[in-house]
Amino acid sequence: MADMSPEAKKRLSSVLKLVRVTFQYGFIPTVLYMGFKRGADEGMPPLELASILWG
Repeated sequence: MADMSPEAKKRLSSVLKLVRVTFQYGFIPTVLYMGFKRGADEGMPPLELASILWG
């Protein structure tokens, strides 16, 4: 890493920042999507957005 040019360090920093922001804003929506896609477990009430927000 010490042999990298300042331009390469700047590019790497930009890419890492983009990955970090993408992970931060994408993690929870992805988990919610996967939960709704799979559905409720056997014997549990069905998953509905309204029941989660106002339940």
